Amino acid sequence: MNFLVDAPLPRRMTAWLTAAGCDAVHTLDLPDGNRTTDERISDAAGREQRVVVAKDADFVYSHVLRGRPAKPLLISTGNISNRDLEALVTPLLPGIIRELQSHSFLELGRTGLVIRG
Repeated sequence: MNFLVDAPLPRRMTAWLTAAGCDAVHTLDLPDGNRTTDERISDAAGREQRVVVAKDADFVYSHVLRGRPAKPLLISTGNISNRDLEALVTPLLPGIIRELQSHSFLELGRTGLVIRG
């Protein structure tokens, strides 16, 4: 599974995803870095068949209204330390990967994973 991690999330999230056997890039790896527009992020995700991991609900609205990005993973934890985010995400990665194979939209909050679409 391929992921594109949006700017508000830590770059090291790509390492957590890679350790789970995924291919992951951060917006910092894109030509415009963290200034990459949501539209260009969705374009890149579509071209490379990547799940967009974001804290930004704009990706959800775009997914619902336009089908872009094809697969968002919304991180809705609010303010959380990187250490706590890693402790939340890492054990759930096998389930996230499994669910993304048959669902198009997942949300990860402090209480766990919710399938939205």
